[in-house]
Amino acid sequence: MVDQVAAVLVPQGKIIDFIDETIRDEGPEEYVRQEIEKSLIHEYRYSRGEISVEYGVKIGTARKRADLVIFPEGAPLNQEHAWAIIECKSPNIPPKHRNEGVDQLKSYMAACLNAEFGMWTNGLERYCYRKISKSGKSDFVEIPDIPEKGKTLDEAERPKRGELRPASSDTLLFTFRRCHNYIAGNQGLQKPDAFWELLKLIFCKIEDERSKEINFYATSQERQRLNGYMKVKARMDKLFASVCKKYNMIFRANEDIELEPRVLAYLVSQLQPWSLLASNTDVKGKTYEEIVGSNLRGDRGEFFTPRNICNMAVAMLDPKAGDLIVDPACGTGGFLTIGMNHVLEKLRAEEKKTWLDPDNPTDY
Repeated sequence: MVDQVAAVLVPQGKIIDFIDETIRDEGPEEYVRQEIEKSLIHEYRYSRGEISVEYGVKIGTARKRADLVIFPEGAPLNQEHAWAIIECKSPNIPPKHRNEGVDQLKSYMAACLNAEFGMWTNGLERYCYRKISKSGKSDFVEIPDIPEKGKTLDEAERPKRGELRPASSDTLLFTFRRCHNYIAGNQGLQKPDAFWELLKLIFCKIEDERSKEINFYATSQERQRLNGYMKVKARMDKLFASVCKKYNMIFRANEDIELEPRVLAYLVSQLQPWSLLASNTDVKGKTYEEIVGSNLRGDRGEFFTPRNICNMAVAMLDPKAGDLIVDPACGTGGFLTIGMNHVLEKLRAEEKKTWLDPDNPTDY
């Protein structure tokens, strides 16, 4: 017997929260929170039961609401058991905002005695911290990322190949956008030049994922000292030399990554948790299209077809195995990838039908 699931009518301007299924108001800040919630479940591997939304944190005699609080598995959802706190803001709130910036996150972490990790993000920028308490005083050390469930901070800071996370939501877009803006803001480059430097790092990341040993990382200690910056730079220079040799039609043989070591170390720390090779093709295509942006597209003559239009056109064409699909101006390959996935789904459905049909025995 199939369980009946009641339909939920969501009013216009409202959304259903991904974690606790509460109906909430739409808005820029809520969009950021919902994407982080999806990431915590799909990419950081926490369960819904370990995460509380808009959790009341007692600070002195006042009670404030933290956007997301993570508790250890099986622990009561009491303030003394809070392990990680996440604050999400709309893109127009800067990290140094007097009331809603990173200091707000730190005050919540200080009030929760066992809260070791925290994240603050507005979708454009993201800051992660580890709280270290000594003699009744709390210090907040910036780290590349909060740990994935079941992993130590050391494991998070230097990921292994099998621990890289494929992106399944807009978190990859947030990461690329954050890196692009960081280059523009801290390196003093125009956006087209900033995008080119980011592209070099993307090639390095992919090259590293295809290598025997993961070298695309920057630990929190390396990000605090000049000597650490230079260690990160040496690893990236070696990777980029391999990229230039392999892709000499794109990069010159003597080309360098023209980023300050401090900036380079930050960017590496932001990109290191993800697996670009394993991430969904549509996620990567959407990320590229949005990062290029209208200010670059016009200059380069690039105009991206919205994905819903690609889906509609492919459904109308209904391509089959053996058909030839040609897109002479493919850009990020939206029509091609959607067409390929359409054909693959038809093949899977046909294979399943044949396998289940008793009148068509197979060798399975």
